[in-house]
Amino acid sequence: MAANPGGDSTDAGGGPVRHIPVLLHEVLAALDPCPGKLILDGTFGAGGYTSAILDAGADVIALDRDPTAISAGQALVASSQGRLKLVHSQFSRLAECAPPDGLDGVVLDIGVSSMQIDEAERGFSFQKNGPLDMRMSAAGVSAADVINRAKVADLIRIFHFLGEESQSPRIAHAIEKRRAEKSFETTRDLAGLIERVTPRKMKDKIHPATRVFQALRIFVNDELGELAQALFAAERALKPGGRLVVVTFHSLEDRIVKTFFSDRAGKASGSRHLPVAHERAATFERIGKPMVAASEAEAEVNPRARSAKLRAALRTAAPTEAADVSIFGLPNLASLGKLGG
Repeated sequence: MAANPGGDSTDAGGGPVRHIPVLLHEVLAALDPCPGKLILDGTFGAGGYTSAILDAGADVIALDRDPTAISAGQALVASSQGRLKLVHSQFSRLAECAPPDGLDGVVLDIGVSSMQIDEAERGFSFQKNGPLDMRMSAAGVSAADVINRAKVADLIRIFHFLGEESQSPRIAHAIEKRRAEKSFETTRDLAGLIERVTPRKMKDKIHPATRVFQALRIFVNDELGELAQALFAAERALKPGGRLVVVTFHSLEDRIVKTFFSDRAGKASGSRHLPVAHERAATFERIGKPMVAASEAEAEVNPRARSAKLRAALRTAAPTEAADVSIFGLPNLASLGKLGG
């Protein structure tokens, strides 16, 4: 995913970006791939991390929910001499793809890939007019379904919580008025309306539609829920000593990863007003610094790296904890299932 220095994703409107794996050196250092190890790359994309892990000697199981990425990756599968297994799957289900004796590592690069942005027909970018789609899996509820069917109150919450858009009410009400006359069909339809309702100011670093497009993409693909479930799945799938490495690109994602590692670090359970019930054993121990950011040199070469944050931890031998999503405090938004059709 391309992102700006301020942490607001600009992948929604970014132009063509040659895919360069972000924080590759740091990812490999945290993951420690080598011959005899089995690493799961939960976000295959263009295969950047997977290729580097294979070069280091480890075997790889790679997942991607995008059928286009799976198709494009077959050449790498063919050249890997049986060391790469490529699976069409959401990374929230990664535990189902792990062997019974567990994985030595899991790496997740969260967000939309530059390949998806570059394809106008996918509807991720408003700089390339195309269908208002944004579905990474090419199936299910589209961004057009959300814009044309969701209640105004739901649109406001989606734009506010997932895009951190301060003009959410104004934009949502303008959408309601316009869709009563004509449905939204293309990326330019929506971007043009947002630009008219909230014109770009001289000091603005991003297009007025950027945050709304980010919010729609996250909502349509349930990206925050997928990330939360992927972290729980990694906890189940990693063997003791296995490594979990996650690269995020904006504050919403990073907050989930930070919360997960903090929760899994081991602490006393029970209310602060009552005696401690029992101590919780840590299921993960931090690797290196709490958070690693890209260097200025990398960010200069690859703008996509500017807002990237890496967090990594080592799986202990402690039993798996309950997969309780309430620890993340995710917002209660509209149901995707009620918006399709």
